[in-house]
Amino acid sequence: MLVALDWMLGLGLGWLAWHVLAERDLFRAVIHLIALGALAAVAWVRLGALDVALAEAAVGSGLTGALLLAALARMRRRGGSERPPGKEPGP
Repeated sequence: MLVALDWMLGLGLGWLAWHVLAERDLFRAVIHLIALGALAAVAWVRLGALDVALAEAAVGSGLTGALLLAALARMRRRGGSERPPGKEPGP
């Protein structure tokens, strides 16, 4: 039973990491990054590293996610585009 949980954690981490990198919408990418940090904290708990899990949850999910969401909100308020430089909208 626990081996299945470990496999699900590993596959979930890989799936979320891929979606963070491949997502075109910045808001969804940040939400996936927050979920990735939370799932990584659970993986650290399963590995027995409770101190690392606590740091991952606080910094990886909480603080980093909040800062990225605040930066995204500020960028949208100032009229910044979500496209990488050099990418013009299509017809």
